[in-house]
Amino acid sequence: MHRLSRRCSSLLRHAAPLCRPLSSSHFALVADNNDTNSRCYSVLTSEKSINKLGLRRDLFLGKRYESTAAASNSPPTERYEYQAEVSRLMDLIVNSLYSNKEVFLRELISNASDALDKLRFLSVTEPELMKETLDFDIRIQADKDNGIITITDTGIGMTRQELVDCLGTIAQSGTAKFLKALKDSKDAGGDNNLIGQFGVGFYSAFLVADRVVVSTKSPKSDKQYVWDGEANDSSYTISEETDPEKLIPRGTRLTLHLKRDAKDFAHPERIQKLVKNYSQFVSFPIYTWQEKGYTKEVEVDEDPAEAKTDNQDEKTEKKKKTKTVVERYWDWELTNETQPIWLRNPKEVTKEDYNEFYKNTFNEYLEPLASSHFTTEGEVEFRSVLYVPAVAPSGKDDIINPKTKNIRLHVKRVFISDDFDGELFPRYLSFVKGVVDSNDLPLNVSREILQESRIVRIMRKRLVRKAFDMILGISMSDNRGDYEAFWDNFGKHLKLGCIEDRENHKRIAPLLRFFSSQSEEELIGLDEYVENMKPDQKDIYYIASDSVTSAKNTPFLERLAEKDLEVLFLVDPIDEVAVQNLKSYKEKNFVDISKEDLEIGEKNEEKDKEMKHVFGQTCDWIKKRLGDKVANVQISNRLSSSPCVLVSGKFGWSANMERLMKAQTMGDPSSLEFMRSRRVFEVNPDHPIIRNLDAAYKTNPDDEDALRAIDLLYDAALVSSGFTPDNPAQLGGKIYEMMGIALGGKWSTPNQPQAQPHHVPETVEAEVVESTEAGSNK
Repeated sequence: MHRLSRRCSSLLRHAAPLCRPLSSSHFALVADNNDTNSRCYSVLTSEKSINKLGLRRDLFLGKRYESTAAASNSPPTERYEYQAEVSRLMDLIVNSLYSNKEVFLRELISNASDALDKLRFLSVTEPELMKETLDFDIRIQADKDNGIITITDTGIGMTRQELVDCLGTIAQSGTAKFLKALKDSKDAGGDNNLIGQFGVGFYSAFLVADRVVVSTKSPKSDKQYVWDGEANDSSYTISEETDPEKLIPRGTRLTLHLKRDAKDFAHPERIQKLVKNYSQFVSFPIYTWQEKGYTKEVEVDEDPAEAKTDNQDEKTEKKKKTKTVVERYWDWELTNETQPIWLRNPKEVTKEDYNEFYKNTFNEYLEPLASSHFTTEGEVEFRSVLYVPAVAPSGKDDIINPKTKNIRLHVKRVFISDDFDGELFPRYLSFVKGVVDSNDLPLNVSREILQESRIVRIMRKRLVRKAFDMILGISMSDNRGDYEAFWDNFGKHLKLGCIEDRENHKRIAPLLRFFSSQSEEELIGLDEYVENMKPDQKDIYYIASDSVTSAKNTPFLERLAEKDLEVLFLVDPIDEVAVQNLKSYKEKNFVDISKEDLEIGEKNEEKDKEMKHVFGQTCDWIKKRLGDKVANVQISNRLSSSPCVLVSGKFGWSANMERLMKAQTMGDPSSLEFMRSRRVFEVNPDHPIIRNLDAAYKTNPDDEDALRAIDLLYDAALVSSGFTPDNPAQLGGKIYEMMGIALGGKWSTPNQPQAQPHHVPETVEAEVVESTEAGSNK
């Protein structure tokens, strides 16, 4: 006998009132349980009991277990199945999975298409399934008077057991089961066009119907069965069809009894529109029951008065009077006539076919600028046809809102959605239109939402690459006007891409176009600019302004124009930010000529040193006068005809950017002061004004006229450099004062007394005071 430890013995004594010996019934229950995880054994069980249970002797005997007494008290574990309230589950499936009621027809047509595909596949090995010689088609009939929609297909149909398995079991997909069977039999390559996968598409019928009747006849069965279910019922019925008028040779007929608020779906025109939108490219013909008419001539009863007149003239030949009427009748009409152009071989499709498909699909009247038809294979397989429109949509708001409904996503030729928020194309390429069709995409259960996944990211990358190839083809076209039209409509989109898509900078940059100092009338590309660069030019120069006129007259351009260096004009508000994000092109850095530390060719260090020695103290004198308005005053290397210029700091906003940020409606005034760059006042030592100021400093640095000239010079540089003066009225007053001093009665007549400039404000002030006193006396 094994001796228990003192701790274990104490535990048993305290637990004794809670422990009861297992009865034989307990052992029988445990012995019959096949789940080994549910068996409980006592360490105190006798050897006889162990033999009775057929257990190993050394499982508990001959080995020491110090704490197994507690295990003997644990109750047996029981396994339960999940339960669900069927009516509540159906309500969730119907009203939570689908955001749009009209997709019910798409789901039901997809089921009918799958049934036809299954029959076509199985008939290869089982020809007896085709004993009923029926065409493969889908027919939809709407009864708007009674609010009933009937959908009939000539597919594989269902037996009684299949009705129970497929319609009676929620989330069991007959198509998915069929594909699995094909895969298991290694025949999956025979058909790849089956659509269903989740097993809930049938229940979308309850989005619009409160009762659904399914009458189906399988070629494997001699009987036709009827499945009948209601929206708010947790049960359904299956019966054998006995009405001879309702018998069908093969296939399935769905009858939807529409809800009161959904009876507008029973209009034939509405049905036809939904089929064209969602199921236009299903591989089987879809017929809808439509009202038609033809004109014919019918006789008209003669008026008695006219008949009497005709009888008086017997010699006149009598002609029967007729009128044209429209005879109405109902007949089947093929709705999905358009074939999916992306499934055809691109070599067999003409340009006219692509243009016609574009106009019909996207309701356009102009032909596209370019199209691209391609198939992607490998890790992700899909087919696509993309287009570049000829004009931008009215309003041009698609650059702000990426949801333009320009990309139509199909899965196995069935339209899924055109409502994407950047999943397939980035915002700056939202103008591209096209169709994308794949056999396997990560959709949610409702097949309305494209889920984020690695497959989607790969697909997006390849679509973007093809779009750039298409745009590049337009830019390289012999017809230069095509790309000019493209740039006028979508140039801002590509500039936005410079900001938002760093990965594709190398694809975007060759497509950009700008005006320049040597091409003020025609836009040029960066490739053309690089080709025209001087041998010793290391950087790409640019200036940002509000127009070409102001850019070409800016003082920053003077010295570069003398050296025949080309400068890009960035006149669009988005240009400067786009170029700053590019940073470089073909190992050439973008340089803003309005910022400090501008390098223009080789430096003449001796001359610079001499100029600093001559004008260094004058620059310090000007800096002392301007104070905190500028960070520094220095000799300029970019001026030739202007006396001075105000340049921005290297890492702050330029004058153009400062102007744009001030104009922002939602701009933060506190950030303006923070981001405003340090300003450097550069002077031209060769200009007469600067030389006069240098002489003034050396003779009388406290001269008021010289100090006022410095203030006016700064304000003039502020305006000519593109900045906005803080006090325009004060600037105007200074200009008027200087004009008065300069003119000084130059054109006055000899007899007319000259007015002294400094007496003008006193005279005005006396008149103002006099008028005020006169008013007060009144």
